[in-house]
Amino acid sequence: MGATTEETTEAPAKDAGRRLGRRALLIGGAAAAVGTAVLARDELSRLWWRLPGVEKQRVAGAVDFRGARWVPASAANYRRADRPDDYRIDRVVIHVTQGGYASAVKVFQDPAHRAAAHYIVRKDGRITQLIRELDVAFHAGNREYNERSVGIEHEGFVEDASSFTAAMYAASARLTAAICRRYGIPVDREHVIGHVEVPGTDHTDPGRHWDWDRYLGLARQARA
Repeated sequence: MGATTEETTEAPAKDAGRRLGRRALLIGGAAAAVGTAVLARDELSRLWWRLPGVEKQRVAGAVDFRGARWVPASAANYRRADRPDDYRIDRVVIHVTQGGYASAVKVFQDPAHRAAAHYIVRKDGRITQLIRELDVAFHAGNREYNERSVGIEHEGFVEDASSFTAAMYAASARLTAAICRRYGIPVDREHVIGHVEVPGTDHTDPGRHWDWDRYLGLARQARA
């Protein structure tokens, strides 16, 4: 039996609707793919160095600051990167260990700790590097700031003014000056900051006893 006029006219309409529906899905899928690509593009651009033969060479035991001692942190406490090619470095973050030098090193070598700084400065001015500046250390408690900064720990306690010795200030200031020179960072309070100033942090270091005027003065002298 042949179809009625109503059935005959309804079928093309249904076919057209299906075509429009499929087209909408395709367009929507393409738009979503483009959106995803745009969102991922920045992250993908930072991963180019993971291609075989592209990653910068890493020399075992080599340090970024001449005279520093190399003591590697656990690989769980930082993320391999290729800074500043994938993440621009424009900050130095000053920390205080809230403990002794040996205990800080032990913690930074513990994979369960999930945090470490690039450097530790002892009271006597000895500088230890634990993570290469190429890599993103988990030190600031803020992913963006981790990616854009170098973290420097200082042996001592925020409430103990005697923690911050002349040798420590002088050595750390030379370190900060070298970092700032290497990446074109201004030596000022906008770019050399305390952990307390990192957005979202609950830390208070370096605390009220840290002499910022003295420290930045020494760093400017060292950079000059």
